[in-house]
Amino acid sequence: MIGQQRVRVDAIVRGGGALPEPPPTRTIVLWCPDWPVIAAARAAGAPPEQPFAVVSKGLVYASSASARQHGVVRGLRLREAQARCTDLVVQSYDDALDHRAFEPVIRAVEAAVPGVEVLRPGTLALRSRGPARYYGGERAAAATLAGIAADHGAPGVRAGVADTPFAAEQAARARPVRPGERVRIVPVAGSSDFLAPLPLGVLGDADLASVLDRLGITTLGAFAALHDEQVRDRFGLAGAFLHRLAGGRDPREISAREIPPELRTEASFEPALDRADQIAFAFRRSADDFADRLRAAGLVATTIRVGILDERDILLERTWTHPRWFEAADVVDRVRWQLAGGVDPTGLEAPVTSVVLEPVAVDDMANHERGLWGSGPDERVHHGLARVQGMVGHDGVVTPRIGGGRTLSERMVLVPWGDAPPADLGAVRDRPWPGKLPGPPPATVLERPRPVDVVTVDGGSVDVDDRGVLSGTPGRFRAEGDRGGGFGAVTAWAGPWPLVVRWWDAGGRRLHRLQLVDAEGRAWYLVLADHRWWAEAVAT
Repeated sequence: MIGQQRVRVDAIVRGGGALPEPPPTRTIVLWCPDWPVIAAARAAGAPPEQPFAVVSKGLVYASSASARQHGVVRGLRLREAQARCTDLVVQSYDDALDHRAFEPVIRAVEAAVPGVEVLRPGTLALRSRGPARYYGGERAAAATLAGIAADHGAPGVRAGVADTPFAAEQAARARPVRPGERVRIVPVAGSSDFLAPLPLGVLGDADLASVLDRLGITTLGAFAALHDEQVRDRFGLAGAFLHRLAGGRDPREISAREIPPELRTEASFEPALDRADQIAFAFRRSADDFADRLRAAGLVATTIRVGILDERDILLERTWTHPRWFEAADVVDRVRWQLAGGVDPTGLEAPVTSVVLEPVAVDDMANHERGLWGSGPDERVHHGLARVQGMVGHDGVVTPRIGGGRTLSERMVLVPWGDAPPADLGAVRDRPWPGKLPGPPPATVLERPRPVDVVTVDGGSVDVDDRGVLSGTPGRFRAEGDRGGGFGAVTAWAGPWPLVVRWWDAGGRRLHRLQLVDAEGRAWYLVLADHRWWAEAVAT
Protein backbone atom coordinates (compact mmCIF):
# COMPACT_ATOMS: atom_id res chain seq x y z
CA MET A 1 0.00 0.00 0.00
CA ILE A 2 2.79 2.39 0.93
CA GLY A 3 4.78 1.44 -2.14
CA GLN A 4 1.79 2.02 -4.42
CA GLN A 5 1.25 5.45 -2.90
CA ARG A 6 4.90 6.39 -3.47
CA VAL A 7 4.73 5.32 -7.08
CA ARG A 8 1.61 7.41 -7.60
CA VAL A 9 3.15 10.53 -6.03
CA ASP A 10 6.30 10.08 -8.09
CA ALA A 11 4.22 9.84 -11.25
CA ILE A 12 2.38 13.03 -10.39
CA VAL A 13 5.62 14.92 -9.69
CA ARG A 14 7.28 13.72 -12.85
CA GLY A 15 4.25 14.66 -14.91
CA GLY A 16 4.23 18.18 -13.47
CA GLY A 17 0.83 17.81 -11.73
CA ALA A 18 -2.19 15.63 -11.31
CA LEU A 19 -4.11 17.28 -14.14
CA PRO A 20 -3.86 15.57 -17.54
CA GLU A 21 -2.12 17.29 -20.43
CA PRO A 22 -4.50 19.18 -22.73
CA PRO A 23 -4.98 17.59 -26.15
CA PRO A 24 -2.66 19.03 -28.82
CA THR A 25 -3.98 21.68 -31.19
CA ARG A 26 -2.90 20.77 -34.70
CA THR A 27 -1.75 24.10 -36.07
CA ILE A 28 -0.72 25.74 -39.35
CA VAL A 29 1.70 28.67 -39.08
CA LEU A 30 2.46 30.98 -42.02
CA TRP A 31 5.76 32.83 -41.74
CA CYS A 32 7.15 35.52 -44.03
CA PRO A 33 10.94 35.76 -43.64
CA ASP A 34 12.37 39.25 -43.11
CA TRP A 35 8.94 40.89 -42.92
CA PRO A 36 10.14 44.03 -41.03
CA VAL A 37 12.69 44.61 -43.78
CA ILE A 38 10.13 44.05 -46.53
CA ALA A 39 7.66 46.50 -45.00
CA ALA A 40 10.29 49.19 -44.33
CA ALA A 41 11.93 48.82 -47.77
CA ARG A 42 8.57 49.21 -49.52
CA ALA A 43 7.76 52.32 -47.50
CA ALA A 44 11.19 53.80 -48.31
CA GLY A 45 11.03 52.83 -52.00
CA ALA A 46 14.29 50.86 -51.82
CA PRO A 47 14.93 48.21 -54.51
CA PRO A 48 14.67 44.58 -53.30
CA GLU A 49 18.30 43.78 -54.12
CA GLN A 50 19.65 46.71 -52.09
CA PRO A 51 21.25 45.74 -48.73
CA PHE A 52 18.74 46.95 -46.17
CA ALA A 53 18.57 46.95 -42.38
CA VAL A 54 16.00 48.03 -39.81
CA VAL A 55 17.50 49.53 -36.65
CA SER A 56 16.07 49.85 -33.14
CA LYS A 57 17.93 51.53 -30.23
CA GLY A 58 21.19 51.62 -32.17
CA LEU A 59 21.17 47.87 -32.96
CA VAL A 60 20.18 45.97 -36.09
CA TYR A 61 16.65 44.64 -35.58
CA ALA A 62 16.36 42.86 -38.96
CA SER A 63 18.36 42.73 -42.18
CA SER A 64 17.79 41.61 -45.75
CA ALA A 65 19.40 38.54 -47.30
CA SER A 66 21.84 40.70 -49.31
CA ALA A 67 22.85 42.53 -46.12
CA ARG A 68 23.43 39.25 -44.28
CA GLN A 69 25.83 38.20 -47.01
CA HIS A 70 28.02 41.10 -45.86
CA GLY A 71 27.77 40.04 -42.20
CA VAL A 72 24.98 42.40 -41.14
CA VAL A 73 23.02 40.32 -38.64
CA ARG A 74 20.51 40.98 -35.88
CA GLY A 75 21.98 42.57 -32.74
CA LEU A 76 24.93 44.19 -34.53
CA ARG A 77 25.72 47.80 -33.68
CA LEU A 78 24.78 50.28 -36.38
CA ARG A 79 28.28 51.66 -36.86
CA GLU A 80 29.76 48.18 -37.26
CA ALA A 81 26.98 47.20 -39.67
CA GLN A 82 27.71 50.22 -41.86
CA ALA A 83 31.43 49.39 -41.75
CA ARG A 84 30.76 45.86 -42.98
CA CYS A 85 28.44 47.03 -45.76
CA THR A 86 29.15 50.56 -47.02
CA ASP A 87 26.06 50.78 -49.24
CA LEU A 88 23.68 49.60 -46.51
CA VAL A 89 20.31 51.41 -46.41
CA VAL A 90 19.17 51.95 -42.82
CA GLN A 91 15.67 52.73 -41.54
CA SER A 92 14.36 53.01 -37.98
CA TYR A 93 12.05 50.21 -36.94
CA ASP A 94 8.39 51.24 -36.94
CA ASP A 95 6.05 48.76 -35.27
CA ALA A 96 2.95 50.58 -36.54
CA LEU A 97 4.25 50.37 -40.12
CA ASP A 98 4.80 46.63 -39.66
CA HIS A 99 1.18 46.12 -38.63
CA ARG A 100 -0.29 48.40 -41.30
CA ALA A 101 1.64 46.76 -44.11
CA PHE A 102 0.67 43.26 -42.95
CA GLU A 103 -3.04 44.03 -42.63
CA PRO A 104 -3.91 43.21 -46.31
CA VAL A 105 -2.27 39.80 -45.89
CA ILE A 106 -4.28 39.10 -42.74
CA ARG A 107 -7.54 40.08 -44.39
CA ALA A 108 -6.83 37.90 -47.45
CA VAL A 109 -6.13 34.82 -45.32
CA GLU A 110 -9.18 35.53 -43.13
CA ALA A 111 -11.34 35.68 -46.26
CA ALA A 112 -10.22 32.14 -47.12
CA VAL A 113 -10.16 30.64 -43.61
CA PRO A 114 -11.76 32.20 -40.50
CA GLY A 115 -10.12 32.02 -37.09
CA VAL A 116 -6.69 33.52 -37.83
CA GLU A 117 -4.42 34.56 -34.95
CA VAL A 118 -1.70 37.14 -35.56
CA LEU A 119 1.38 36.05 -33.61
CA ARG A 120 3.30 39.09 -34.83
CA PRO A 121 3.51 41.04 -38.11
CA GLY A 122 4.70 38.49 -40.68
CA THR A 123 3.48 35.41 -38.75
CA LEU A 124 -0.03 33.93 -38.66
CA ALA A 125 -1.43 30.84 -36.92
CA LEU A 126 -4.68 28.92 -37.42
CA ARG A 127 -6.14 25.53 -36.59
CA SER A 128 -5.46 22.99 -39.31
CA ARG A 129 -8.55 20.80 -38.95
CA GLY A 130 -11.00 22.94 -40.94
CA PRO A 131 -8.64 23.98 -43.77
CA ALA A 132 -7.30 20.40 -44.10
CA ARG A 133 -10.82 19.07 -44.60
CA TYR A 134 -11.73 21.80 -47.06
CA TYR A 135 -8.57 21.72 -49.19
CA GLY A 136 -8.00 17.96 -49.06
CA GLY A 137 -5.19 17.59 -46.53
CA GLU A 138 -2.79 19.58 -44.39
CA ARG A 139 -0.16 19.99 -47.07
CA ALA A 140 -2.64 21.24 -49.65
CA ALA A 141 -4.21 23.62 -47.14
CA ALA A 142 -0.87 25.04 -45.99
CA ALA A 143 0.36 25.46 -49.58
CA THR A 144 -2.86 27.20 -50.63
CA LEU A 145 -2.84 29.62 -47.71
CA ALA A 146 0.85 30.38 -48.25
CA GLY A 147 0.07 31.20 -51.87
CA ILE A 148 -2.77 33.53 -50.84
CA ALA A 149 -0.46 35.36 -48.46
CA ALA A 150 2.23 35.66 -51.14
CA ASP A 151 -0.27 37.03 -53.65
CA HIS A 152 -1.26 39.81 -51.24
CA GLY A 153 2.15 41.22 -50.39
CA ALA A 154 4.08 38.63 -48.33
CA PRO A 155 6.68 37.13 -50.68
CA GLY A 156 8.43 33.86 -49.88
CA VAL A 157 5.88 32.73 -47.27
CA ARG A 158 6.66 29.37 -45.71
CA ALA A 159 4.24 27.17 -43.77
CA GLY A 160 4.69 24.75 -40.92
CA VAL A 161 2.20 22.20 -39.55
CA ALA A 162 2.61 20.55 -36.14
CA ASP A 163 0.79 19.56 -32.97
CA THR A 164 1.41 22.91 -31.21
CA PRO A 165 1.73 26.55 -32.32
CA PHE A 166 5.37 26.71 -31.18
CA ALA A 167 6.38 23.55 -33.03
CA ALA A 168 4.49 24.69 -36.15
CA GLU A 169 6.34 28.01 -36.15
CA GLN A 170 9.69 26.27 -35.81
CA ALA A 171 8.71 23.97 -38.69
CA ALA A 172 7.93 27.01 -40.85
CA ARG A 173 11.30 28.57 -39.94
CA ALA A 174 13.30 25.35 -40.42
CA ARG A 175 15.55 24.89 -43.43
CA PRO A 176 13.60 23.24 -46.29
CA VAL A 177 14.34 19.55 -46.83
CA ARG A 178 14.22 20.04 -50.59
CA PRO A 179 15.06 23.23 -52.52
CA GLY A 180 12.00 25.37 -53.11
CA GLU A 181 9.89 23.53 -50.54
CA ARG A 182 7.46 25.90 -48.83
CA VAL A 183 5.63 23.52 -46.47
CA ARG A 184 7.11 21.50 -43.60
CA ILE A 185 4.81 19.00 -41.86
CA VAL A 186 5.65 17.46 -38.51
CA PRO A 187 3.88 14.11 -38.01
CA VAL A 188 1.20 13.75 -35.35
CA ALA A 189 2.78 13.18 -31.91
CA GLY A 190 6.18 13.96 -33.41
CA SER A 191 6.62 17.54 -32.18
CA SER A 192 8.92 16.64 -29.28
CA ASP A 193 11.24 14.65 -31.56
CA PHE A 194 11.27 17.48 -34.12
CA LEU A 195 12.10 20.11 -31.49
CA ALA A 196 14.73 18.06 -29.64
CA PRO A 197 17.80 18.97 -31.77
CA LEU A 198 16.96 22.69 -32.04
CA PRO A 199 19.16 25.18 -30.11
CA LEU A 200 17.88 26.94 -27.02
CA GLY A 201 17.99 30.31 -28.78
CA VAL A 202 14.67 29.61 -30.52
CA LEU A 203 12.93 30.06 -27.15
CA GLY A 204 13.76 33.78 -27.28
CA ASP A 205 15.22 34.01 -23.75
CA ALA A 206 18.94 34.78 -23.95
CA ASP A 207 19.44 34.74 -20.15
CA LEU A 208 17.90 31.28 -19.78
CA ALA A 209 19.91 29.96 -22.73
CA SER A 210 23.13 31.32 -21.20
CA VAL A 211 22.48 29.67 -17.82
CA LEU A 212 21.56 26.33 -19.39
CA ASP A 213 24.60 26.45 -21.67
CA ARG A 214 26.87 26.78 -18.62
CA LEU A 215 25.15 23.69 -17.24
CA GLY A 216 25.92 21.77 -20.42
CA ILE A 217 22.35 21.92 -21.78
CA THR A 218 22.40 23.21 -25.35
CA THR A 219 19.31 21.78 -27.08
CA LEU A 220 15.57 21.80 -26.53
CA GLY A 221 15.61 18.03 -26.07
CA ALA A 222 18.10 18.21 -23.23
CA PHE A 223 16.10 21.02 -21.60
CA ALA A 224 12.82 19.08 -21.98
CA ALA A 225 14.39 16.06 -20.26
CA LEU A 226 14.56 17.96 -16.97
CA HIS A 227 11.80 17.37 -14.44
CA ASP A 228 9.03 19.95 -14.34
CA GLU A 229 9.40 20.69 -10.64
CA GLN A 230 13.16 21.21 -10.99
CA VAL A 231 12.69 23.76 -13.76
CA ARG A 232 9.88 25.51 -11.91
CA ASP A 233 11.88 25.76 -8.67
CA ARG A 234 14.99 27.06 -10.45
CA PHE A 235 13.57 29.29 -13.21
CA GLY A 236 10.07 30.18 -12.02
CA LEU A 237 6.85 30.21 -14.00
CA ALA A 238 8.42 31.79 -17.08
CA GLY A 239 11.06 29.06 -17.23
CA ALA A 240 8.41 26.37 -16.67
CA PHE A 241 6.42 27.72 -19.62
CA LEU A 242 9.46 27.62 -21.91
CA HIS A 243 10.19 24.09 -20.64
CA ARG A 244 6.75 23.00 -21.82
CA LEU A 245 7.36 24.59 -25.21
CA ALA A 246 10.66 22.72 -25.55
CA GLY A 247 8.95 19.42 -24.86
CA GLY A 248 6.22 19.91 -27.44
CA ARG A 249 3.61 20.63 -24.76
CA ASP A 250 2.59 24.15 -25.75
CA PRO A 251 -0.44 25.00 -23.54
CA ARG A 252 -1.62 27.86 -25.75
CA GLU A 253 -4.72 27.68 -27.91
CA ILE A 254 -5.29 29.44 -31.20
CA SER A 255 -7.22 32.62 -30.42
CA ALA A 256 -8.67 34.32 -33.47
CA ARG A 257 -8.47 38.10 -33.47
CA GLU A 258 -11.65 40.08 -33.02
CA ILE A 259 -12.05 42.81 -35.61
CA PRO A 260 -13.52 45.88 -33.86
CA PRO A 261 -16.66 47.32 -35.45
CA GLU A 262 -16.36 50.39 -37.62
CA LEU A 263 -17.79 53.17 -35.47
CA ARG A 264 -16.70 56.19 -37.49
CA THR A 265 -19.66 58.18 -38.82
CA GLU A 266 -19.61 60.82 -41.55
CA ALA A 267 -22.44 62.98 -42.82
CA SER A 268 -22.03 64.93 -46.07
CA PHE A 269 -24.23 67.86 -47.07
CA GLU A 270 -25.10 68.65 -50.69
CA PRO A 271 -25.55 71.55 -51.06
CA ALA A 272 -23.39 72.79 -48.22
CA LEU A 273 -25.21 74.18 -45.18
CA ASP A 274 -24.45 77.59 -43.69
CA ARG A 275 -26.55 77.56 -40.50
CA ALA A 276 -25.53 75.80 -37.29
CA ASP A 277 -29.09 74.76 -36.42
CA GLN A 278 -29.60 73.25 -39.90
CA ILE A 279 -26.38 71.23 -39.63
CA ALA A 280 -27.22 69.98 -36.15
CA PHE A 281 -30.69 68.91 -37.30
CA ALA A 282 -29.31 67.17 -40.40
CA PHE A 283 -26.70 65.36 -38.33
CA ARG A 284 -29.24 63.94 -35.87
CA ARG A 285 -29.83 60.78 -37.96
CA SER A 286 -26.08 60.12 -38.09
CA ALA A 287 -25.85 60.59 -34.31
CA ASP A 288 -28.67 58.07 -33.80
CA ASP A 289 -26.87 55.59 -36.07
CA PHE A 290 -23.64 56.15 -34.12
CA ALA A 291 -25.39 55.43 -30.81
CA ASP A 292 -27.11 52.32 -32.24
CA ARG A 293 -23.81 50.84 -33.49
CA LEU A 294 -22.20 51.43 -30.12
CA ARG A 295 -25.13 49.78 -28.38
CA ALA A 296 -24.99 46.79 -30.73
CA ALA A 297 -21.30 46.36 -29.91
CA GLY A 298 -22.00 46.57 -26.17
CA LEU A 299 -20.01 49.77 -25.81
CA VAL A 300 -20.46 53.36 -24.72
CA ALA A 301 -18.35 56.32 -25.82
CA THR A 302 -16.87 58.50 -23.10
CA THR A 303 -14.73 60.65 -25.42
CA ILE A 304 -15.49 61.58 -29.04
CA ARG A 305 -13.81 63.60 -31.77
CA VAL A 306 -15.90 65.85 -34.03
CA GLY A 307 -14.44 67.13 -37.29
CA ILE A 308 -16.25 69.81 -39.34
CA LEU A 309 -15.10 70.49 -42.91
CA ASP A 310 -16.22 73.61 -44.75
CA GLU A 311 -16.08 74.65 -48.41
CA ARG A 312 -12.61 76.19 -47.93
CA ASP A 313 -11.28 72.67 -47.00
CA ILE A 314 -10.61 73.96 -43.48
CA LEU A 315 -11.12 71.25 -40.87
CA LEU A 316 -12.36 72.35 -37.45
CA GLU A 317 -11.66 69.43 -35.13
CA ARG A 318 -12.26 69.11 -31.41
CA THR A 319 -12.26 66.32 -28.82
CA TRP A 320 -15.13 66.20 -26.34
CA THR A 321 -15.40 64.21 -23.10
CA HIS A 322 -18.46 63.32 -21.05
CA PRO A 323 -18.73 62.61 -17.30
CA ARG A 324 -20.96 59.57 -18.09
CA TRP A 325 -21.26 58.58 -21.75
CA PHE A 326 -22.49 60.12 -24.98
CA GLU A 327 -26.05 59.56 -26.10
CA ALA A 328 -27.32 60.74 -29.49
CA ALA A 329 -28.66 64.00 -28.06
CA ASP A 330 -25.33 64.69 -26.37
CA VAL A 331 -23.51 64.22 -29.67
CA VAL A 332 -25.84 66.64 -31.45
CA ASP A 333 -25.29 69.21 -28.69
CA ARG A 334 -21.50 68.99 -29.11
CA VAL A 335 -21.78 69.46 -32.87
CA ARG A 336 -24.00 72.51 -32.33
CA TRP A 337 -21.66 73.99 -29.71
CA GLN A 338 -18.63 73.43 -31.89
CA LEU A 339 -20.33 75.14 -34.83
CA ALA A 340 -21.49 78.08 -32.72
CA GLY A 341 -18.25 78.55 -30.80
CA GLY A 342 -17.36 82.21 -31.14
CA VAL A 343 -19.66 82.60 -34.17
CA ASP A 344 -23.19 83.84 -34.55
CA PRO A 345 -25.27 80.63 -34.53
CA THR A 346 -27.43 81.92 -37.39
CA GLY A 347 -24.48 81.99 -39.78
CA LEU A 348 -21.01 80.46 -40.21
CA GLU A 349 -17.81 81.79 -41.69
CA ALA A 350 -18.18 79.32 -44.59
CA PRO A 351 -20.78 76.68 -45.54
CA VAL A 352 -20.13 73.21 -44.08
CA THR A 353 -19.79 70.25 -46.43
CA SER A 354 -19.38 67.34 -43.97
CA VAL A 355 -19.24 66.38 -40.29
CA VAL A 356 -17.13 63.42 -39.13
CA LEU A 357 -17.69 61.72 -35.77
CA GLU A 358 -15.48 59.02 -34.27
CA PRO A 359 -15.06 57.63 -30.76
CA VAL A 360 -11.75 58.28 -29.01
CA ALA A 361 -12.40 56.32 -25.80
CA VAL A 362 -15.02 53.60 -25.35
CA ASP A 363 -15.95 51.41 -22.40
CA ASP A 364 -17.98 48.28 -21.78
CA MET A 365 -21.66 49.06 -21.45
CA ALA A 366 -21.86 46.74 -18.42
CA ASN A 367 -19.73 49.20 -16.46
CA HIS A 368 -22.37 51.90 -16.92
CA GLU A 369 -25.60 49.97 -16.36
CA ARG A 370 -28.14 51.53 -14.05
CA GLY A 371 -28.53 50.04 -10.58
CA LEU A 372 -31.27 47.57 -9.66
CA TRP A 373 -33.22 50.22 -7.77
CA GLY A 374 -32.61 53.05 -10.21
CA SER A 375 -29.76 55.48 -10.64
CA GLY A 376 -27.89 56.84 -7.66
CA PRO A 377 -27.56 60.48 -6.56
CA ASP A 378 -24.39 61.01 -8.62
CA GLU A 379 -26.13 59.71 -11.74
CA ARG A 380 -29.04 62.11 -11.22
CA VAL A 381 -26.62 65.00 -10.75
CA HIS A 382 -24.82 64.11 -13.98
CA HIS A 383 -28.09 63.83 -15.86
CA GLY A 384 -29.42 67.12 -14.49
CA LEU A 385 -26.26 69.09 -15.25
CA ALA A 386 -26.09 67.62 -18.75
CA ARG A 387 -29.68 68.73 -19.43
CA VAL A 388 -28.99 72.23 -18.10
CA GLN A 389 -25.87 72.42 -20.23
CA GLY A 390 -27.89 71.41 -23.26
CA MET A 391 -30.22 74.38 -22.66
CA VAL A 392 -27.76 77.11 -21.69
CA GLY A 393 -24.77 76.10 -23.82
CA HIS A 394 -21.42 74.45 -23.40
CA ASP A 395 -19.88 77.18 -21.25
CA GLY A 396 -23.01 77.66 -19.16
CA VAL A 397 -22.10 74.92 -16.65
CA VAL A 398 -18.51 74.92 -15.43
CA THR A 399 -16.40 73.07 -12.87
CA PRO A 400 -13.67 74.86 -10.88
CA ARG A 401 -10.14 73.51 -10.94
CA ILE A 402 -6.99 74.73 -9.18
CA GLY A 403 -4.35 75.92 -11.63
CA GLY A 404 -1.14 77.88 -11.46
CA GLY A 405 -0.57 81.54 -10.70
CA ARG A 406 0.28 84.00 -7.94
CA THR A 407 -3.16 85.32 -7.03
CA LEU A 408 -6.21 83.28 -6.12
CA SER A 409 -8.20 84.60 -9.06
CA GLU A 410 -5.48 83.36 -11.41
CA ARG A 411 -5.40 79.92 -9.78
CA MET A 412 -9.13 79.33 -10.25
CA VAL A 413 -9.63 77.69 -13.68
CA LEU A 414 -13.19 77.08 -14.86
CA VAL A 415 -13.61 74.01 -17.09
CA PRO A 416 -16.91 73.36 -18.93
CA TRP A 417 -18.88 70.51 -17.37
CA GLY A 418 -17.89 67.17 -18.88
CA ASP A 419 -14.65 68.40 -20.45
CA ALA A 420 -11.36 66.94 -19.30
CA PRO A 421 -9.09 69.48 -17.59
CA PRO A 422 -6.13 70.67 -19.68
CA ALA A 423 -3.42 68.03 -19.76
CA ASP A 424 -0.79 70.40 -18.38
CA LEU A 425 -2.96 71.79 -15.57
CA GLY A 426 -1.23 69.70 -12.91
CA ALA A 427 2.23 70.62 -14.15
CA VAL A 428 1.30 74.32 -14.27
CA ARG A 429 -0.13 74.15 -10.74
CA ASP A 430 3.08 72.64 -9.35
CA ARG A 431 5.44 75.20 -10.87
CA PRO A 432 7.42 77.40 -8.46
CA TRP A 433 5.48 80.64 -9.00
CA PRO A 434 7.47 83.54 -7.44
CA GLY A 435 5.32 85.39 -4.94
CA LYS A 436 2.71 82.64 -4.59
CA LEU A 437 1.33 82.26 -1.06
CA PRO A 438 1.57 78.78 0.46
CA GLY A 439 -1.52 76.58 0.72
CA PRO A 440 -4.03 75.48 1.56
CA PRO A 441 -6.13 77.90 -0.52
CA PRO A 442 -9.24 79.53 1.02
CA ALA A 443 -12.56 77.74 0.77
CA THR A 444 -14.35 80.46 -1.23
CA VAL A 445 -12.86 82.67 -3.93
CA LEU A 446 -15.17 85.59 -4.57
CA GLU A 447 -16.42 86.02 -8.10
CA ARG A 448 -15.85 89.78 -7.78
CA PRO A 449 -13.48 91.30 -5.19
CA ARG A 450 -15.36 93.09 -2.39
CA PRO A 451 -14.13 96.48 -1.10
CA VAL A 452 -13.18 96.37 2.59
CA ASP A 453 -11.85 98.81 5.19
CA VAL A 454 -8.94 98.00 7.48
CA VAL A 455 -8.23 100.51 10.28
CA THR A 456 -6.31 100.67 13.50
CA VAL A 457 -7.94 100.52 16.92
CA ASP A 458 -8.00 104.34 16.93
CA GLY A 459 -9.71 104.44 13.52
CA GLY A 460 -6.70 105.40 11.43
CA SER A 461 -6.48 103.89 7.96
CA VAL A 462 -3.99 101.07 7.41
CA ASP A 463 -1.82 101.36 4.30
CA VAL A 464 1.53 100.03 3.08
CA ASP A 465 4.49 102.33 2.51
CA ASP A 466 7.13 102.12 -0.23
CA ARG A 467 9.23 99.78 1.91
CA GLY A 468 6.35 97.27 2.20
CA VAL A 469 5.61 97.99 5.89
CA LEU A 470 2.11 98.55 7.32
CA SER A 471 1.43 102.10 8.42
CA GLY A 472 -0.40 100.81 11.48
CA THR A 473 -1.53 97.68 13.28
CA PRO A 474 -4.85 96.31 11.96
CA GLY A 475 -7.34 96.56 14.80
CA ARG A 476 -10.77 96.77 13.20
CA PHE A 477 -12.24 95.49 9.93
CA ARG A 478 -15.37 96.09 7.84
CA ALA A 479 -16.46 94.34 4.60
CA GLU A 480 -18.98 95.87 2.23
CA GLY A 481 -22.29 94.01 2.32
CA ASP A 482 -21.86 92.56 5.83
CA ARG A 483 -24.85 92.56 8.13
CA GLY A 484 -24.87 95.63 10.38
CA GLY A 485 -22.27 97.39 8.27
CA GLY A 486 -20.16 98.29 11.28
CA PHE A 487 -16.54 97.59 12.15
CA GLY A 488 -15.59 94.39 13.91
CA ALA A 489 -12.47 93.53 15.84
CA VAL A 490 -9.46 91.91 14.16
CA THR A 491 -8.36 88.92 16.24
CA ALA A 492 -5.30 87.88 14.13
CA TRP A 493 -3.47 89.03 11.05
CA ALA A 494 -0.37 88.24 8.96
CA GLY A 495 1.51 90.04 6.21
CA PRO A 496 1.83 92.01 4.12
CA TRP A 497 3.41 90.15 1.19
CA PRO A 498 4.36 92.28 -1.83
CA LEU A 499 3.63 91.23 -5.39
CA VAL A 500 4.91 93.18 -8.39
CA VAL A 501 2.89 92.47 -11.55
CA ARG A 502 4.63 93.13 -14.90
CA TRP A 503 7.42 95.20 -13.40
CA TRP A 504 9.05 95.59 -16.82
CA ASP A 505 5.92 97.22 -18.30
CA ALA A 506 4.78 100.79 -17.78
CA GLY A 507 1.30 99.43 -16.99
CA GLY A 508 2.57 97.11 -14.26
CA ARG A 509 1.25 97.32 -10.70
CA ARG A 510 2.55 96.74 -7.20
CA LEU A 511 0.16 94.82 -4.94
CA HIS A 512 0.26 93.87 -1.28
CA ARG A 513 -1.56 90.93 0.29
CA LEU A 514 -2.80 90.60 3.86
CA GLN A 515 -4.51 87.83 5.82
CA LEU A 516 -6.68 88.55 8.86
CA VAL A 517 -9.31 86.91 11.06
CA ASP A 518 -12.35 88.91 12.21
CA ALA A 519 -14.40 88.63 15.41
CA GLU A 520 -16.74 86.04 13.81
CA GLY A 521 -13.83 83.69 13.06
CA ARG A 522 -13.78 84.29 9.33
CA ALA A 523 -10.37 84.32 7.64
CA TRP A 524 -10.05 86.94 4.91
CA TYR A 525 -7.57 87.17 2.06
CA LEU A 526 -7.06 90.87 1.20
CA VAL A 527 -5.23 92.64 -1.61
CA LEU A 528 -4.13 96.30 -1.49
CA ALA A 529 -4.26 97.92 -4.93
CA ASP A 530 -3.87 101.68 -5.43
CA HIS A 531 -4.18 102.28 -1.66
CA ARG A 532 -7.54 100.45 -1.51
CA TRP A 533 -8.18 97.12 0.22
CA TRP A 534 -10.12 94.40 -1.59
CA ALA A 535 -11.25 90.97 -0.37
CA GLU A 536 -10.50 88.21 -2.88
CA ALA A 537 -11.39 85.17 -0.77
CA VAL A 538 -12.85 84.15 2.58
CA ALA A 539 -12.82 80.98 4.65
CA THR A 540 -15.45 80.43 7.32
